[in-house]
Amino acid sequence: MNELKAVLNEVKKVVNGKDDAIITSLFAILTNGNILIEDIPGVGKTTMALAFSRALGLNYGRVQFTPDTLPSDITGFVIYDKKTGTMEFKRGAVFCNLFLADELNRTSSRTQAALLEAMEEQQVTVEGKSYPLEQPFTVIATQNPVGASGTQMLPDSQTDRFTVRITMGYPDKESEYSMLINRSGSDPLEDVQCIASKERLVEMQNQVKSVFVHRDIARYIIELVSKTRNSPLIRRGASPRATLSLAAMARACAYASGRDYVSPRDIGYVFISTINHRIILSSEAASKNMDAQSVLNELFKSVKPPRI
Repeated sequence: MNELKAVLNEVKKVVNGKDDAIITSLFAILTNGNILIEDIPGVGKTTMALAFSRALGLNYGRVQFTPDTLPSDITGFVIYDKKTGTMEFKRGAVFCNLFLADELNRTSSRTQAALLEAMEEQQVTVEGKSYPLEQPFTVIATQNPVGASGTQMLPDSQTDRFTVRITMGYPDKESEYSMLINRSGSDPLEDVQCIASKERLVEMQNQVKSVFVHRDIARYIIELVSKTRNSPLIRRGASPRATLSLAAMARACAYASGRDYVSPRDIGYVFISTINHRIILSSEAASKNMDAQSVLNELFKSVKPPRI
């Protein structure tokens, strides 16, 4: 679709050489899902989130997570108003369309858990009362690599709520050169144009949900996820939530390609980014020096796609 290509081109103005990460992120946004970016500082994670918010006309919120960040900083809190004599709810940072949880694994488990309800149910509950979040709503969380100073691994229950996990990585020399030239004397973020409104994004998200999934494609998705539960290289396989996320991401991929049906190629494009954070590798995989991507690549090739 030309509209989605225009959005991608706007984001590429400020993020050079990371097309796969940008495209996968757009697919996750189209599913109304959440994105986990695991990478070292300074590779463009925050910049990409800002660029998407501008290109899609989204209200943007950000919290830099630290060990002393409180759950109320995220969800909001209730305070007594002397003028009215009533308790008034003050909204937290999560009340926006695109929320950037920067360095999420640097804060406490209690604060991390404050995001779970927002990510899963699109609402927050404070003092026993639920407050719906504005639509559309997406969380982009960044996580420092394992072993980085002052960090801890996100719990499995939380990583499973992210639709995809991606990495940015270092740019190649030409991309880094383009970044350096583009930022000489100006901020390229100022040049990012709004292509679609948030109302239009909600409309596209609803259209993605209507993309057709053939029964054979559905069985193919289930077979792939089931393989993760039976492989000797994987100690714990993907959850049923992963099955739903894989189907949703495949729908988004098909929609962006201008089709109203899912093909095996769509599933192949989004399979690893949708599943890689939902499995725990076995000691056998470790003994073979295999990471999640190589294990999933091998698993994906072992399942024959249907002919549509």
